[in-house]
Amino acid sequence: MAYMFYTLLFFFLIVATVLYITRTIWKPYAPPIPYITAPGTIPEPLYQLSDYINSFRYSRLPTSMSFAEDAEAGFHSSNFNLSENITAEDSRRGLDEAGKQEVYRMMQRRGVTFDEARRLVVAERFGREGIASDGRPLDRKAVMFDR
Repeated sequence: MAYMFYTLLFFFLIVATVLYITRTIWKPYAPPIPYITAPGTIPEPLYQLSDYINSFRYSRLPTSMSFAEDAEAGFHSSNFNLSENITAEDSRRGLDEAGKQEVYRMMQRRGVTFDEARRLVVAERFGREGIASDGRPLDRKAVMFDR
């Protein structure tokens, strides 16, 4: 029984190798592959799959020059309100670009809201700096005095 399996496998490998070597001869006569090389609409499941794959690609962060543009880009919430800066016509450039990039990546990668993304970014920064989630240092030699 095993000899039949190995014989078929060997035959398949020989045929595949011959087809690969002679692909320049037969490829122009091969029919187009549907949805890849042929024109037409893409079926919905394949379209959703392409959206999922494209979500991991580079996406340009919207650059802003003011707090109003940051608010329009979605970098605001009820807990992080930019309306006071907008109504006061604050002359600063807006939010920090590096922090905005971290929060934007977190929002895109995990599909969370602005507040949750800010919380996750701060938690990651705490972890990198050796600080617990409650704000206490994780260093065993640290001495804490409570009042």
